[in-house]
Amino acid sequence: MIPKEKVEAIVSKHTALEKELSSGNIEPKKFAEKSKEYADLGNIIKTAISFLNFDKQKKDLENIINDKHSDKEMINLAKKEIIELVNQNNDNENKLKIYLLPKDLDDKKNAIVEIRAGTGGLEATLFCADLFKMYEKVCSKKKWKIDIINLSKSEAGGYKEIIFSVTGDNIYSYLKYESGVHRVQRVPDTETQGRVHTSAATVAVLPEAEELDIKIKDSELRIDVFRAGGPGGQSVNTTDSAVRITHLPTGVVVSQQDEKSQHKNKAKALKILRARVYEAERQKKNQERSENRKSQIGSGDRSERIRTYNFPQGRVTDHRINLTLHKLDEFLSGEIHQEMNESLRLKDQNLKLQELA
Repeated sequence: MIPKEKVEAIVSKHTALEKELSSGNIEPKKFAEKSKEYADLGNIIKTAISFLNFDKQKKDLENIINDKHSDKEMINLAKKEIIELVNQNNDNENKLKIYLLPKDLDDKKNAIVEIRAGTGGLEATLFCADLFKMYEKVCSKKKWKIDIINLSKSEAGGYKEIIFSVTGDNIYSYLKYESGVHRVQRVPDTETQGRVHTSAATVAVLPEAEELDIKIKDSELRIDVFRAGGPGGQSVNTTDSAVRITHLPTGVVVSQQDEKSQHKNKAKALKILRARVYEAERQKKNQERSENRKSQIGSGDRSERIRTYNFPQGRVTDHRINLTLHKLDEFLSGEIHQEMNESLRLKDQNLKLQELA
């Protein structure tokens, strides 16, 4: 049972914000912030009020049932209403539990996504490119912006590695469930016997860290500059534009040479480095909070096999929730990606609710 004080606090906060926003005595920056908070509370306020009114409504109906002057029809109607009221209250309580779950402060952040080809040679690099195209379509549907930070192509036209940033609203809350090993089963174009090959790609989704989120001192960095190299060891340019940054306390290393400008390469490398160091710190804290991280959907374990894409059978399976969709083409085109994501979120919420119980 949810403590009434917590639900009363929701209603009080909503009322206070309503008065504050209508007063006109609030600076523009805070107005936007408070408006967002008010809108968020608006999604749950009716549920909260209904939950708080439950005891009184139930008592009123019980009084009708127990009143000797009530006729049979009225008593039967009251009994029916009590059943509906109890069911509605249970539903309200579940919604409030989900709303009151501890918020992941990183959910509203933008994200940096890293996709790397794993086992499977050139076929794995083609799958890496397929995954990127899928995320491109998902982001396009949600009107999120993608910027490629680093790209390494394979001879087959696939990607050995691609790193990109995604900006928009509540990016990390959606994409965080994509972290892990993605496996593909299909017949390569070069396969003459028609045999199914298995390859894999690793996806890492990192919340984009701002300077306020994590402080990295210049003294903690070693920055090396070198000449960017092209295919076959060719020199791309004659200046030392490529940058390698090492974060000495953690050993995290990031190299960047996509841009012709050393300054731009350094800025991109620092963006990735900050996200990786921040993510390492997050994972460390999460492990300290929970001894059973393996059971959690959003563990972000990059070595964990999370999904299989089977082309001969036209299906995609998420192993964390044992969900199989026999619509592989639609999934890869971003059409039903939301369906899988919602199932993952629901499972994640249920696990967290069990921990609260």
